[in-house]
Order: sequence, then C-alpha cells, then structure tokens
Amino acid sequence: MADRSSPLAPFRHDTFRIIWIASLVSNFGSLIQAVGAAWMMTSISDSVNMVALVQASTALPIMIFSLVSGALADNFDRRKVMLVAQWFMLAVSALLTVFAYLGLITPWLLLAFTFLLGCGTALNNPSWQASVGDMVPREDLPNAVALNSMGFNITRSVGPAIGGLIVAVAGAAATFAVNAASYFAVIYALMRWQPHIDPNPLPRESLGRAISAGLRYVAMSPNIGKVVIRGFVFGLSASAILALLPLVARDLVHGGPLTYGVMLGSFGIGAIGGALLSARLREFLSSEAIVRYAFAGFAVSAVVTAISTSVWPTNIALLLAGACWVLALSLFNVTVQLSTPRWVVGRALSLYQTTTFAGIAAGSWLWGAAAEQYGADRALIASGGLMLLGAVIGLRYALPEFKSLNLDPLNRFSEPLLALDLKPRSGPIVIMIDYEIADDDIPEFLALMSDRRRVRIRDGAGQWALMRDLEKPEIWTETYHTPTWVEYVRHNQRRTQADAAVGDRIRALHQGGEIRVHRMIERQTILPHDIAAHKTPMDMH
Repeated sequence: MADRSSPLAPFRHDTFRIIWIASLVSNFGSLIQAVGAAWMMTSISDSVNMVALVQASTALPIMIFSLVSGALADNFDRRKVMLVAQWFMLAVSALLTVFAYLGLITPWLLLAFTFLLGCGTALNNPSWQASVGDMVPREDLPNAVALNSMGFNITRSVGPAIGGLIVAVAGAAATFAVNAASYFAVIYALMRWQPHIDPNPLPRESLGRAISAGLRYVAMSPNIGKVVIRGFVFGLSASAILALLPLVARDLVHGGPLTYGVMLGSFGIGAIGGALLSARLREFLSSEAIVRYAFAGFAVSAVVTAISTSVWPTNIALLLAGACWVLALSLFNVTVQLSTPRWVVGRALSLYQTTTFAGIAAGSWLWGAAAEQYGADRALIASGGLMLLGAVIGLRYALPEFKSLNLDPLNRFSEPLLALDLKPRSGPIVIMIDYEIADDDIPEFLALMSDRRRVRIRDGAGQWALMRDLEKPEIWTETYHTPTWVEYVRHNQRRTQADAAVGDRIRALHQGGEIRVHRMIERQTILPHDIAAHKTPMDMH
C-alpha cells in the first residue's frame, strides 16, 4: 500500500484509481488523434500557419468556454457534466472518422472538427479537475494532480509514437477511429462512480451570476491572480515547441510522421519524470524556484531544438521540456486548488485554464506566423527569450507557497427569524454591523477591516463601507449590500474556516456586549408632490 508521503498515495482511493486508468485510455486516443490531425494538415495544406493552427483550434475553445464550464462544474453534478462532455466528444470523433474515410476533409473542416473536440475538452476539464478534490482528501491533492499530469504524459510518451505508426501504416483516418473508441473507458468509469453530494437548500445560481461570482472571487484573491498571470506567460512562450514540432520533425531533422511521434514521446517521458520528481523537489525548493527553473529549462530546450539538425539532441532537449511543462503546470493547478474553497473551485480552475490556454492559443498563432516568416528555428529561439522573461516576472509575481488553509465551510451562520415575510428574491438587502472599539485598538481594527472588506466582496457583498459615529466616536459601523435575501444567505454560507480568524480577532477588539447586526431591506418612497405630479386631471377630481 502506498505511503501517504509517496507520489502514489492517491491510488489508495478506488474512485481515483479507476477513473485515472480510464483517463489513461482516453488520453491515448486523444494523443493518437492529435498526431493524425497534425500530420493530415501537413499533407492537405502547404501553409505553415495552418499546421500551427491545429493546436490553436484545440486550445481556443478552452480559452473561450472554460469560464462557463467552471460555472457549470460548481452548480451542477460534476459527474453528469463530464458524461455529457465525453458523449459529445465521442460523437464528434466518430463524425470526423467518417469524413476522413470518405476523403471529404479540407484544412478548414479539419480545424472545425478539432475546434469542436476542444469544446468538449473545455466542458470536461473544470469538472474533472475540480472532482479530484472529491475523490481524494486534501493532503493527497498535490500528488493526485501530479499523477493526473503523469498519466497524461505516460500516454504522451507512447501514444504519439503509436499515432505516428498508425498514420504511416493505415492513414490519419484510423487515428480518428481509435480516438472515438477510447471515450468508452471514461464513460464507463464515470457511470460507475456515485459521488456524495451535499444537498444545498438554496436555489441554483443563474449562469451569469455564477460567472460573475467566479470572476469576483479570483479578482479578490491575490494568490490566484499571480497564478493566472504566470500561467498566461508560460502558455504563450512554451506553446512554441508543441506548435512547431511537426515542422521541426519535417524540416529541421528531415523526418516523417514516426519521427514526429517519437519526439512527442520524448516530451512525454520527460513529463513523467517531472511528475515523479515534483514531490521530491518541493521538499528542497520553493514553488517559485521550481517554476523559475521550469521557465529557464524550457528556454534551453527551445534553443537546442532550434539549432539541432539531429534527432538525438532534439529528443534530449524535449525530455527537459516535458519535465518543465509538468512541473510548472502542476504547481499552478495545485496552488489554485489549495487556495480555493469547494463552492468556487471549478470557476477558479477554469479562469486559470482560460488564461493559460489563451496564452497557448495566442502563442500557437504567434509562433506559427513567425515560423512562416522567419523559419521555425528563429521562432523557437525567440520563444526561448520570452520564457526567460517569464522567469524574471516571478520577481514581482512570485508563486505563493502551499499553505494548509482550512477552506471547509465555517457553518456558523443560521438564517435569522424575520418579522417580515421575505421571498428569496426580495431585496436589496442592507447589512449594518456596529462595533465598539477603544482608541488604542483602532490601527489593528482598521487593518483587520481591510481584510474583512476583501472577504466580504470576494464572497458576493457590494457597496462595502466602514463608518465612524461623529457623536460616539468609539462606535464603528460596517455596512454592505446584497441584491437579494437569498444572496445574503449564500454570502454567509461561503465563509470558510480560514476566514474565521479575521472575524474572531475583530470580535476580540469589540468592547461592548453582543455585536449588533441590523438587517434591512431597501424601499423607495414617493413624496406627496411627486404623486400629484404624476396624477392626470381626472385623478385630481
């Protein structure tokens, strides 16, 4: 049995192990299909940019739709969302196979199919990544994320080579058929899984409000903001190697589809090594140091790949690139998950994915255009320079260290009994909380209220303000608004155990008895002269 400190510890949990194995099968199919699509594009189009757009067409929908998918992941049964995504990708892959066998594929049609597959991936990924926290306990989460990366890259180390062999022997259409069949493994595993879902008495958030809540949470969470910035820069710069690898195989080392598959395999083997080393490296290096080394290592890999004319030096460079890819992306992912409570983790992950894949999509186009204009070798060297800049950015936006924050719900809030018969949609609601603070405690109180403001707004409050009574200066009043009563209840239910520390310290500074909370509903008034102004002459009689 795996020791808890072992990278393999998450395999002790049956659900994670079964779905991980099923994902391994599905990832084989996806990577085999990717090789077929990339190589088919080189055979039906002479445009270097169109080859690079194959990767961009897969990354673009993840950039566009991930935020919506994250909201769905947090507001619906994640298992069902993943099942819908898997069935959709199965249908698209089957249709692509038919078109390919009938010889109906054109460059733009191929991009359309890969775009649709990317849409399925965009729907699936936030639910899948957020579900990892439902399958394993929090202490196993970093290793579970690394194992997911390792699983994908195990397939990357072998799948592309198999894909290249299938293309060489049976044609690209056969790779599409293999991918279609591979979805059945994940569908079967998901149908077996019956996760425990805590009932939520509150109505489900609307899609627009859920997206706004996710954006607000990330905007008010500095640690996640740093990950978002670094993820974008990493995606923008590191996308060059994968986007231009078909051209490296064909033009720089003068190989064929099998060479391209072997190169992707080298990248995958390096990624497996990075996943296995991740836990060990975290014992000796900070998260930021690991990410900086990953940026620098990727830069070295890009330059070596650019100047090499032989398969072996290129493959060695790709081993390093694969390790750096996993080290950086797994650290980004874990940092987001450990910094986010369960109610919003899907949206936080989707925002991180959106920016990272925006970088990948933009980079795929940028480096493709640069390769067409100046050559793949110069484009790779330029991307290496941008990767070094990404390492320097860490001086200002350093990745935070893992913290053992307890992000479970605080569960201290009880909905008060009201004298008015409010409906869930009634509002706006205004909350006023009175504190009595001694003069000596004011500096500490103001510092704590700054944190309180961030938490309030992050969890859905608006128009937050802190006021001091002019006649009784020891009285301070915190006020904020929520649009409806149900949003006020939801706001309080979002508070976590980690947030309680600020509230407890504020209560300790309060000098009076029980803290007074005023809960009010706004009502508009119309003055008598306004009523008269709106009456018609007949109304006046």
